[in-house]
Amino acid sequence: MVYFDHNATAPLLPEARAAWLEAADKFIGNPSSPHRVGARADAALTQAREELAALLGCAPFDLVWTSGATESNNLVLHHFARALPADVEAWVSAIEHPCVLAPARHYFRDRLRLISATRSGVADLNWLQAALNKTRPGFVAVMAANNETGVLQPWREAWALCRERGVPFFCDAVQWIGKLPARGLGDCDFATGSAHKFGGPKGTGFVKCPANGRVAPLLLGGPQEEGRRAGTENVAGVLAMMAALRTRERTMAAVADKEPMRTAFEQRVRAALPGAEIVGADSPRLWNTVMALMPATDCRQRWVVKLDKVGFAVSTGSACASGKEESSHVLAAMGYGPDEAGRVLRFSSGWETSAAEWESLARALVQVHQAMQPGGT
Repeated sequence: MVYFDHNATAPLLPEARAAWLEAADKFIGNPSSPHRVGARADAALTQAREELAALLGCAPFDLVWTSGATESNNLVLHHFARALPADVEAWVSAIEHPCVLAPARHYFRDRLRLISATRSGVADLNWLQAALNKTRPGFVAVMAANNETGVLQPWREAWALCRERGVPFFCDAVQWIGKLPARGLGDCDFATGSAHKFGGPKGTGFVKCPANGRVAPLLLGGPQEEGRRAGTENVAGVLAMMAALRTRERTMAAVADKEPMRTAFEQRVRAALPGAEIVGADSPRLWNTVMALMPATDCRQRWVVKLDKVGFAVSTGSACASGKEESSHVLAAMGYGPDEAGRVLRFSSGWETSAAEWESLARALVQVHQAMQPGGT
C-alpha cells in the first residue's frame, strides 16, 4: 500500500520508536514524585521542554505538554472563554480545523465572528485589518497551514496586526510543524502542535502559552504543568515526539526537492483528467498536499475505495470529517458548492515519498477514472 494520507497521521519514525522504548525503560517514575526516580523523569521532561522552546523561539516555561491537537486547541479556547469578559467577540478564521471551530462555537456562540477566506483558500487579511480598525476582539485565531488544502496561511502577518493592537493571537500550527521550520511560532501568544502529524506517537502534543499571566486549565485534578494541565505527563511520548521533530527539522533543506514532485503530479492529473482542478493552486501550499476536484464521474467515496483496491491510501479531506454527509466547511468558505465539494480528494505525502510514487499515483487516478466510465471495468 502506497500511503498518501500523511496529513491525517504520519507513520512512526524509527527515531521516535527508539526514543519511546528507551524512555519507557529508563524513566519509569512519575515526574511529580519526590524521589530520585521521579526526579529523573522530570529532568527528562525539562530537557525536552528546553529543546522545543529553542526550536519555536520561546521560553521553556511557556510550553505545556498535552495529549495532542484536539486537547491543545480545546485548552486554548477554554482559556479564552474563562479569561475574557463576557461581552467580547472571538474572531476565528472560517477554515480552521474542527477542533478549533467546534469549541469556539461552544464557548462563544453568538459572539463568534468568522474571518472570511478567499477563493484561493487564504484567510482574508484585508477583512481582518479592516475589522481591527473598527473594534478590538478578545482574540484572533488563524492557523498556520490548512489541513485539507495545504494552503499556507498569513499567520505572521495576522500576528503582527494583532500585536500592534494588543490583541491575543492563537495559531494552530499542527500541519506546519514537521513540514516547515518551526522557528517563529513561539512569537504567537498561543500555538499548538501534535506529534503524530510529523512521525511522533499518537496521543502527544503541546501548547505554547503566553509568557505572562495564568492559563485557565481544561483538565483539573493535579498541579502538573504548573497548574495548567492536570495529569501525569507522558514522558516516553514527549521524548519520542522530540526525537521525531529533531529528525524532521534536520531535513528542512530538502523542501526545495519535494515541491517539484507535487507540481509534476498536478500537471499530470490536469492533463490526463479533463475537468480536474487543483484547489488553492494559486496560493503557496505545503509541499506535500494536493486537494483535487475530480471530474464529475462518481462520488468521492468510490474514488477512495477503488484507489485502495489498487494499492493507494488517500483521503476525501479532513480525517476528522470523513464519513460525514455534510460538505467541507473549508471548501464552502472558499466559495465551492456542495456538488463540487463532493468531488474532492486529498493526497498528502511524507518526507520519504518518492517521485516514482507520485507518478504511480497519477497513473492510478487515470486507471480508476477510466474504470468508472460507462463500459469501464
